[in-house]
Amino acid sequence: MIKSLELKNFTIFSHLKIDFSPKINIIIGENGTGKTHLLKAAYALSSGGKLFQLNSDVEESKWPEFLTDRLIRIFRPLENKLGKLHHKGSQERAELALEFEAGQFLKIHFHNNSQSLVIQDTTHYDEYNKLPTFITTKEVISFIDGFISSYDRRELSFDETYKDICQSIELKSIRPESLHEKSKWAMEEIKKICEGSFSFNGSRATFKTMAGEEYSTNIIAEGFRKLGMLSRLIETGEIRPGISGPLFWDEPEGNMNPKLMKLLVKILLELSRNGQQIILATHDYVFLKWFDLLGDRSQGDEIRYHTLYRDEKNYPSILLNSTEDYLLIEPNPIDEAFDALI
Repeated sequence: MIKSLELKNFTIFSHLKIDFSPKINIIIGENGTGKTHLLKAAYALSSGGKLFQLNSDVEESKWPEFLTDRLIRIFRPLENKLGKLHHKGSQERAELALEFEAGQFLKIHFHNNSQSLVIQDTTHYDEYNKLPTFITTKEVISFIDGFISSYDRRELSFDETYKDICQSIELKSIRPESLHEKSKWAMEEIKKICEGSFSFNGSRATFKTMAGEEYSTNIIAEGFRKLGMLSRLIETGEIRPGISGPLFWDEPEGNMNPKLMKLLVKILLELSRNGQQIILATHDYVFLKWFDLLGDRSQGDEIRYHTLYRDEKNYPSILLNSTEDYLLIEPNPIDEAFDALI
């Protein structure tokens, strides 16, 4: 699990440190306050397991190349140059520091003209081999067929989080007996509400109804396809409470009918209760409010709300407030917009 992330002079952030809950973290804020950047920075730095699972003895001298490539491919800066991720106008170097619950630590830095980052400090970073998962804003089931081969051959306008999730979805299913009982429950609930399930044969996906009829995924509602991604990631073991790394999800509510959100929140709460750290960003009042209504401290729920907002006195600096009490979220642009509408 990730304990904290600190960013200095990185993209939109001059200086920000966020302390994560080991269970559920919900990041809100107006457009342009860096929600997705924060998710991607944490995801990129926590994905060292991709390197260490392939080679547990990889030399530390190889880490900068791997992490530089991950940041560039995930953020897609101008000209694919790392230095373009430096905070505009700052004369000091960019620094990113990630701390894990088990004590591992990584701190890197680079300048605005850097071609590669520098490992500034590290503590047993190579011992963190849990793989994080990043669920993208756009669902991928409808275009997964042939996507990875096209991504590798061409310069597609998708960042690497899309390739990562496609690779995760294309993995073979793990044995059903290896799944946690709540994982099985989640998959069954998704099947019920979608009135069927997505079937995968390599990169080819179809949708099969409970009556046995088969359809192209492109004619299935996008909200169902987003739930289908979650179900498939559970099925392949990429999301495995207590075993897998953090789950990042950027705007789960996108193109999803509000009636589906209660079930989604129930599933995420159950996954977190069984050891899955979840870090997500949202703009939606219904989705946000269901966490407040369904969260149950007697079941060990720990929901931490993080608000990103601009400092009007030192514009355009981004500030952060964190709380575990919904009523103390300040500022809360989602709630404010809903109040204005009412």
